[in-house]
Amino acid sequence: MNALNRRHFLLAAGAAAAGLMLRPADGWAEEGDDIVLGQGDFRYRVVPGWGVLDPEKHPVRDCHGMVEDKQGRIILLTNHTQNNVIVYDKAGNFLESWGNKYPGAHGLAIVEEDGKEFLFITDHDLHKVFKTTLSGEEVMVLDFPEESGLYPLVDRYKPTDVAIAPNGDFFVCDGYGQFYVMKYDQPGKLIKTFGGPETMNTPHGACIDNRNPDAPCLLVAVRGKQELHRYDLDGGLLEVLPLPGADVCTAYVFGEEVYLPHLNGFVSIMDKANRVVSNLGADEPKYTDSGRLYKMEKNNDVFIHPHSILVDSEGSIYVPQWNSNATYPIKLERVKA
Repeated sequence: MNALNRRHFLLAAGAAAAGLMLRPADGWAEEGDDIVLGQGDFRYRVVPGWGVLDPEKHPVRDCHGMVEDKQGRIILLTNHTQNNVIVYDKAGNFLESWGNKYPGAHGLAIVEEDGKEFLFITDHDLHKVFKTTLSGEEVMVLDFPEESGLYPLVDRYKPTDVAIAPNGDFFVCDGYGQFYVMKYDQPGKLIKTFGGPETMNTPHGACIDNRNPDAPCLLVAVRGKQELHRYDLDGGLLEVLPLPGADVCTAYVFGEEVYLPHLNGFVSIMDKANRVVSNLGADEPKYTDSGRLYKMEKNNDVFIHPHSILVDSEGSIYVPQWNSNATYPIKLERVKA
């Protein structure tokens, strides 16, 4: 595939800007007309044109979060108030859209309660967290946590993500405000806060790590420090995992692996030992003899600014992006070894 066709391929995928060029490197390979990213057992093919819609009818600005519901529908959150939520099937076909009141729509999470699914939407411009049905009906609105005593002014609170524990408690990351994490019970009562500017710098995203079902923990992507923090579900710090070179935005657990999108242009995959084993769009991860991860560096322009990540029930990856020329998410399918 020559450079011009490569550029057309990526534009079709909604992933490139005018003048895009890729350079050969360990982080990608060509197989026929495919672009393949990653190393080892975790290599993925970019699906060209997935989810690209008519921007006049269904525009996006920043594509901030994605989840999959029980029906296998892929739900995208964007901060374009013509349609904050866009719903696709796995082939990238448009199903429906809704929402026009969330100008700072940022984090998206999904939870099932008594057989019914709900969404959590964080809006850092409105300083609120919204819990909605899958069709957009609001069932709970959380204002800024005044009761914590940490927020004298509402505009100091800028929530960016939610992670839901197995018992229904949930955690809210104040990624753009005071850098605390709030823990709430299922009805929305504040239980505790932890973190803050002394230990965190931009706790941007979070997820529950249930790979050990007897001891689930909370993963927090501390973007400003290029670190992934592990906490117990009471907010106690268990471990700090450095990710040099990676402006990590959030984490997603699928199987035994953790998937990490980085705002500076690539995606990492960690194994069950929490070692990076593949980089999509960056050089192959390498460790020193003492176990320290070398600085990771982007090596192509498939991604611009990955912001969140979803791994669907079939193992395919979806990457929504921030500040990336209003492009739609990129889908990647795993390449069999």
